[in-house]
Amino acid sequence: MSRGTVLVVGGGIGGLSTAVALRESGYDVNVVELHEDLHSSVYGVGIIQPVNALRALDAIGCAEACLAVGYATTAWGQVHDVDGNLVREVPGARIAGSGLPPMNGLTRPQLHRILTDRARGAGVTIEYAKTFTELVNGPEGVDVTYTDGTGGRVDFVVGADGVYSKVRPYVLGGEPAPVYIGQSAFRLNIPRIPEIDRIILQHGPTGMAGFVPIGPELAYFFFNTVWEQGRWLEQDQMDKVLRELLAPFGGLAGHVRDTYVTDPAAIVFRPEEWLIAPAPWHRDRIVLIGDAVHAVTPHLGQGAAQAIEDGVVLAECLVTQDSPEQAFRLYTERRYERCKLVVESSVAIGEWEIDPTGKEDFDHAGLTQHVLETMVQPF
Repeated sequence: MSRGTVLVVGGGIGGLSTAVALRESGYDVNVVELHEDLHSSVYGVGIIQPVNALRALDAIGCAEACLAVGYATTAWGQVHDVDGNLVREVPGARIAGSGLPPMNGLTRPQLHRILTDRARGAGVTIEYAKTFTELVNGPEGVDVTYTDGTGGRVDFVVGADGVYSKVRPYVLGGEPAPVYIGQSAFRLNIPRIPEIDRIILQHGPTGMAGFVPIGPELAYFFFNTVWEQGRWLEQDQMDKVLRELLAPFGGLAGHVRDTYVTDPAAIVFRPEEWLIAPAPWHRDRIVLIGDAVHAVTPHLGQGAAQAIEDGVVLAECLVTQDSPEQAFRLYTERRYERCKLVVESSVAIGEWEIDPTGKEDFDHAGLTQHVLETMVQPF
């Protein structure tokens, strides 16, 4: 017997993970995704899965599939200087009693396919090229009008539609708005050479370069750099601009610059924004997850991890509490401080990368290790 009906707005990592968790908890779940298909809804190249993300994925039956197609590491990473010399090891953390690795990397399309297949296999309905036009929220349910002209009532709505969420105003009004940190990131896939067996970071005068293994033969390269908000960069200029920014680098970044930064069409360029919304993260029968309430810059690789955890915790709270109101309040209580730590720590690292002047005591690697050790605690 169904526990109730749920509409999940957004078919990304958080939305699909939440849909699976809710379906396995006995709810009838429908996901609507504005993009036309799975492929067009996937942004970026690769994704970092810290061990806490793998634990949450394991709870919804997806960790094994991710590990099978990705690249599992024996440690979190290393920090190198601009010339490629090793400066610091970052061991990462493990979950006691678990065989999960400190980190797994895989491509975003692989992760989306795994989550999509798992959701459909569990009985979740996914509709592409569709979203809502209006939500009428109330204590007993939500009346939804869709872009295709249809409508109906659901027991509750999950807003999993990202940093520019259209669901968020129904819960929080016009605030808060995402904050641009002052950095944007270049990303591209490259062949995995043997040295890239964990995350490798290189800090230089023009930004932070990084390398993440995402398969036996594949890695992705990223470069965080100061970028004026709203400054447009044409796609056909991506390789030229990136090579110029990487000019001071030796080591792996210099090798990538000279060998693989050749095709502007292969480069993804995106601004880095953050958000931490005030509690509560619900109103009546509408609740928010993921970037809609805690958008994370990529400096700790925790954005997707936190969204997946949101879905698992939300489903647990709905099953164990006597009412949706109690469940949503408990969900926010369990998630707020954890997500706030990730957001604020990521922002602190980004601000140090932008301008380390007067921040000689800032311990980038130490803060990363602290967050990783915190994230392996129960959530």
